[in-house]
Amino acid sequence: MTKKELQEICFKISAISPYIRFVGVIGKNGKLLAYKRKEGLKPFLNAKSTTSQFSHIAIKTGMEGEFDKSLGQIEFVWEERKKVQTISFAIKKHKVWVSIDKKVIRSEMLRIIDSCLPLVRNYS
Repeated sequence: MTKKELQEICFKISAISPYIRFVGVIGKNGKLLAYKRKEGLKPFLNAKSTTSQFSHIAIKTGMEGEFDKSLGQIEFVWEERKKVQTISFAIKKHKVWVSIDKKVIRSEMLRIIDSCLPLVRNYS
């Protein structure tokens, strides 16, 4: 995928909801390839923690691939944390990682996921 396509994915997903804080596309080696951050928000993770988080996502993605034949590919992963909610999607060998305000109600989270899935499938 081109850098332009990766950036396009970030912009399209970030436009889905005002509650989306950050959208990033992460390569299989954990490198951030493209991103869109909501203006005026302070990131929860510093630079070192961000690098570690993306490396963790890349490693986890590789390990999850071992179960794809038996269970099918992962469509998305939704995590709820104390300060933020995250969802991640696979697009080919990349991971799209989205962080969303914690205060979002579940129906809005489901709307965000349902809006992201066709977009992600379009690029897969």
